[in-house]
Amino acid sequence: MYQYDSYDQAMVDQRVAQYRDQTRRFLAGELTEEQFRPLRLMNGLYVQIHAPMLRVAVPYGLLSSKQVRKMADISRRYDKGYVHFTTRTNFQLNWPALETVPDILAELASVQMHAIQSSGNCIRNTTSDQLAGVCAGEIEDPRPWCEIIRQWSTFHPEFAYLPRKFKIAVIGNKEDRAATKLHDIGLHLVKNNEGEVGFEVLVGGGLGRTPILGQQIRPFLEKKDLLSYLEAILRVYNRLGRRDNKYKARIKITVREHGINHIRELVEAEWVQIRQQLELDDKEIERVKQHFTEPDYDLTAGNDESFAKMQAEDADFARWVKQNVVDHKISGYKIAYISLKAPQVPPGDVTAEQLDVIAEVADEFSVGEIRVSHNQNLLLGDVKQGELYALWLRLQAEGLATPNINTLTDMICCPGLDFCGLANATSIPLAKEINERFDDLDYLYDLGDIKIKMSGCMNGCAHQSVGHIGILGVDKKGEEWYQFTLGGSSEADATLGKRLGRAIPKDKVVDTVTTLLEVFKEHRHEGELFLATVRRVGIDPFKERVYADN
Repeated sequence: MYQYDSYDQAMVDQRVAQYRDQTRRFLAGELTEEQFRPLRLMNGLYVQIHAPMLRVAVPYGLLSSKQVRKMADISRRYDKGYVHFTTRTNFQLNWPALETVPDILAELASVQMHAIQSSGNCIRNTTSDQLAGVCAGEIEDPRPWCEIIRQWSTFHPEFAYLPRKFKIAVIGNKEDRAATKLHDIGLHLVKNNEGEVGFEVLVGGGLGRTPILGQQIRPFLEKKDLLSYLEAILRVYNRLGRRDNKYKARIKITVREHGINHIRELVEAEWVQIRQQLELDDKEIERVKQHFTEPDYDLTAGNDESFAKMQAEDADFARWVKQNVVDHKISGYKIAYISLKAPQVPPGDVTAEQLDVIAEVADEFSVGEIRVSHNQNLLLGDVKQGELYALWLRLQAEGLATPNINTLTDMICCPGLDFCGLANATSIPLAKEINERFDDLDYLYDLGDIKIKMSGCMNGCAHQSVGHIGILGVDKKGEEWYQFTLGGSSEADATLGKRLGRAIPKDKVVDTVTTLLEVFKEHRHEGELFLATVRRVGIDPFKERVYADN
């Protein structure tokens, strides 16, 4: 993974010192709340219902065991002993005292972490595929390109005050595990007719109040032109993006209002002017790629017969392997998911004690690296298949081996009214009720891949618009109600879900999920998944049953 050089470290250390002085002046009454607000947001600090919330960047979802240990230590000393992972692979502290945040940032800087540009109207954390570099069929590892984008975008003076926040995702294969079509810019590594590798560029995706899928602005972009083309898009957006209404300020609205063809013309014209100034040379590309070289794989690992033996002898282990373990590009190695969706635990939360164990097993079983997924889980990318049983035993003892990846209970859920000052409705208590209702793993496995995504307000942090089942909390005269959508997807076949009908009262939400599953089971073909059934039969059978008694 990428390691800071002296310039990186100096830059982050200087920001910590700067913010420490800003905090001191605010607490001394020398800065007003209005003056301090943009300063704290530049450093990832929000004010929530109960306490400040600090969001820390995890570039393209990659963490070292040393960083995870530091996270555990910080959460114990400065928070309530846990952290929360987000859909952008960042993590959040929900209870830090405002006066301790400079100390937290200094601790983070000591392990090459920061909260810079994790909030505000700037270029946010660039995300990628959690299986980058280890999955089969990849055209090229996208992580070096994410790092190139990170270095270009950090402290970019021209894009520090964009009309609205800006998000970029990069993938290297056809399976989209990073929801690229829902980003302001989505980048796909592709091959052209001559076999050259470059980028397909999408623009104008986004969720929230107005969910829109990104559109192709350029089918093939040479690697050397990546930064110049991104800069051209950002410049056009910075000029045209609306600043009169924050709900219409995202680039998705700019593209919709002006049309993709006109935006393409403006971007191409801008690009001509700056193309040569930002051209990436092979030496720079190779410099960054050297931070993402493969480990020294044991090519005899596939000869270990204990993996099959232990599955045959231990049904619980076999079930975990089937659900939480996926194939690696190297024979004899596997990729193991660490589920952060255990029953009774808010989705994405992990305790300090669990973080310590995760760091330990990463060192012991997987080259000291931990990955964060878009779906708020963790994973180890390089595990010998013969060591999976020992890994599973360690994870199981810490409540980290729930075999539910890609099942109904592997849901994405925002903090809702329990923490967020923007929320209209609760999310976490409903997630708990859904877990309690559907606690039969055999039943979940029979249902297959079902993605529930639940948000507590129109900002849509949990991406409910693209859930197979999307649940959105709304306020009705002080009461919590929930709108359902069906048939969404954030993957390669990205689709916006369709509204089921009028909102459902809070006490009927879990019953409604039950009804939707009953209709699915009645209409599914043998082996058919939920999304395929909804696309085949439409939402009417589901709608009729849900509202039959109302």
